[in-house]
Formats: sequence, C-alpha cells, structure tokens
Amino acid sequence: MLRHLKNQKGFTLIELMIVVAIIGILSAIAIPNFMTFRMKAKTAEAKSNLGSIRTCEETYRAENDVYFAVTRYPSAAATGSSDAWLNASTAFSAIGFAPSGRVYYDYAVDSIGADTFTAHAYGDLDDDDVEADYQTTPNSDITNISGNNIY
Repeated sequence: MLRHLKNQKGFTLIELMIVVAIIGILSAIAIPNFMTFRMKAKTAEAKSNLGSIRTCEETYRAENDVYFAVTRYPSAAATGSSDAWLNASTAFSAIGFAPSGRVYYDYAVDSIGADTFTAHAYGDLDDDDVEADYQTTPNSDITNISGNNIY
C-alpha cells in the first residue's frame, strides 16, 4: 500500500497554499494599479474633450465674432458613472462639439464677452463627493483648478 502512494503524482497541500498566497499578493499589488490606470484614462477623456471644445469655440468665434456660452451638460455624468451624450438635446451642437459614446464628465462654457471664454469639465470619478474641475481658456493649457482627483 505504501508503494502505491509513492507512485501517485500531484501537488501537496503546502504547495497549493503557497501558490494561492502568491496569487493573493500579486492581486493586492495589481488591483490598485489597475484602478489608477482606469482613472487616468477617464481623466484623459476630459482633457481631450476640453481641447475639442476650445477648437470648436475658436471656430465659432471666427464665424460669429463672439464665443458661445453653454450650460453644464450632461448633468448626470458628474458621478463616477458615465452618461450618454444626446447630440440633439444640447447647446454644444451649436458650436459643433459632439463626443462619441458615453462621457464621465459634465462640460460647460462660460463666455466672458466677445474676447474670451472658459471651458470646464466637472467630474467626481471616485465618488468621494469632491468634484474635479478641469478648465481651459483660449490662451491656456488644460489645468485642474480644483486640485482634486488628479491621476
């Protein structure tokens, strides 16, 4: 009987427990990094869309000699969830801005006379009730003026 047990192949319980512990350690390291990369990707959406809004505002001003103010839209996207962008129901279509797909940020444009504007992207990606505010003007880079949710 003892000779029969020595010929069996397989892993011992200790070996399996070591493998499970290693997988647990790797998961504990990888998951927070993965979440950070997801936040960076969502933040890139805001920066890209603000650049597009700035270009659309400059085009609108070239044709109409004034910047176009747009109220905050879509208002449901300010939390960590995304919201569909409905092109027909937004004033952003007047300046030619229409992102494809769902958005994680709210967007707004404050027109300050005919000479300048400030475009904003508002969002709370991590649901901590602290909203990030990215903004751009005709003569500035995109910056996070709130100092929150920088990834």
